[in-house]
Amino acid sequence: MPSTSRRLIVHHEDAGHVGSISAQAAHERQENVCLVGAPSPVEPPGGHGLAGAHRASWPPRILHRVKDGAASGYLIYGANGYTGRLIARYAVERDQRPILAGRNAPAVEKVATALGLEARVFDLGDPAAVDRGLITGEVAVFEACAARDAEARRAGVMLMPGVGFDVVPSDCLAAHLKRRLPAATRLSLAISGLTQTSQGTAATMIENLHRGGLVRRAGRLTPVGLGHETRVIDFGRGPETAVAMPWGDVATAYYSTAIPDITVYMAMPAGMRLGVAFAGALAPLLGNALVQRALKAGVQAGPAGPSDEQRARGASHLWGEVVDPAGRRAVSRLRTPEGYTLTALAALEITARVLAGAAPVGYRTPASAYGPDLILAISGCERRDDPMA
Repeated sequence: MPSTSRRLIVHHEDAGHVGSISAQAAHERQENVCLVGAPSPVEPPGGHGLAGAHRASWPPRILHRVKDGAASGYLIYGANGYTGRLIARYAVERDQRPILAGRNAPAVEKVATALGLEARVFDLGDPAAVDRGLITGEVAVFEACAARDAEARRAGVMLMPGVGFDVVPSDCLAAHLKRRLPAATRLSLAISGLTQTSQGTAATMIENLHRGGLVRRAGRLTPVGLGHETRVIDFGRGPETAVAMPWGDVATAYYSTAIPDITVYMAMPAGMRLGVAFAGALAPLLGNALVQRALKAGVQAGPAGPSDEQRARGASHLWGEVVDPAGRRAVSRLRTPEGYTLTALAALEITARVLAGAAPVGYRTPASAYGPDLILAISGCERRDDPMA
């Protein structure tokens, strides 16, 4: 039988991240969409999951197939989660009809019924349906997919975890800065204006607190203390104090730019910076299962995520700087919609490109697949460059 194209959008409701994958599959009749799962990283003692992730099994299993003519050619998993619901709403507003899926039948069906969409239910804990989890936007998963670039190319598959706020705007900003200063060897990125987090995002942050910070030095991921460095940065609104954090770009920006030294910062008020320092000091305790459960219980008692009004009022600001060996320096800034709004818009923008056939094979970051100007195709995004120094 001739090859047919498989395409999808994947959302992990626990982590609040989105990933997009495209594949060419042979010998599949009347099927052009599937959901695939990459194995979750296995944590080595005291590590960031990189070694375990590289040892994980490959290729990922096919979790679900959708017949030709169904929906709009993709499926959203975790559609009952905060980010999944938001993406589904935006999809319907664009006259798209994705299939909604998840493990919680009543919750998924409630969202699907409200939007007039088809629902599918399968549990990620079922080994017959899933390896160990779905692709998310965490550093270990970016690295695991990058390590399988050659295999993905041989299979004719595109691997792209993280097509939301983490890491589309920052990845595009990094690639733009590399374009401005091709000889750059040092990259700094910073983020400001994140609103209240969703329950899923907060839970993922709690799970990673005890692992500390992460930077890239001489091309290698290097563990550092959580919040080991602060920097005063002007995002275009005056100076703000930002703290070094293990954002996904310490992985992805390296593959987008080949810049060997990368640090990512997040602007925080004084109280939050104190909390980061406190968490760093108590890192071993924060990995305790009982402490994790208690912290997550507190998260579940709060709101699911920012309200529509909060998202409409919010905006995110990104700053980036590159420096080359001669001391030349380039600085650029981005303004985007609020982070969860941007996640939904970016996920749908990339999904549309994949469904239109633009899906270069191998491991890809958003910018390496679609260029640094991908972010400017999303409504409400603006970029400004400082003069070269």
